[in-house]
Amino acid sequence: MINNKFVACVAIAAVALLSACSGKGNKDGANKMPASSSSGINTYGSGNGGLGNGSDAATSAQLAAQHSVYFDYDSSELKADSQATVTLWAKYLTTHPTSKARLEGNTDERGTREYNIALGERRGNTVAQALQAQGVSAQQLSVVSYGEERPVALGHDEDSYAQNRRVDLIQQ
Repeated sequence: MINNKFVACVAIAAVALLSACSGKGNKDGANKMPASSSSGINTYGSGNGGLGNGSDAATSAQLAAQHSVYFDYDSSELKADSQATVTLWAKYLTTHPTSKARLEGNTDERGTREYNIALGERRGNTVAQALQAQGVSAQQLSVVSYGEERPVALGHDEDSYAQNRRVDLIQQ
C-alpha cells in the first residue's frame, strides 16, 4: 500500500514538472542569456542592447560571431582579413538606420597607458571611417578607447597580444 502512494506521488510530481516546463517560451529570444566576450561585453540579445529581433536572427548571429577587427602591432591600419567583418556591420547598420554601434578600441599591454589609449582611439576611428566609406552614418557610431585595460587573452606572448589588438563592435 505504501508503494502505491509513493508511485502516485512521484507520478503527480512528474506531471506537474513536465507541465511547468512545457509552457510556451518567448520566440524572439528575450529570455536567452546574452553571449559575452571575456570582457563581459554583451554582444547578442534583444531590446536596446541586443542585435535585433527574431526577423534579424541570421544577421544577429553573424554580428555576434564577427564583432572584432584585429590589428598588427603598433598599427591602426585595417588588415585585409578585417574587411568581411566591416562589410557585414556596414550592411547591418545601413539597413537599420536607427541602430547604433560603439567601437571599442583595445591594445595589448605593451606601451604606456597614454600611448595605448591613443592607439585604441586611432583603431576605433579607422573602423569608423571604413564603415562610413560603406554608407554608415557618423551619427550611428561612437568610438571609445580602453587601451590595454580590457584584454581578452591574459597571456604575455604574441598569440595573446594578437587577440588583444582589436576593435570590438558593440550594437547599442
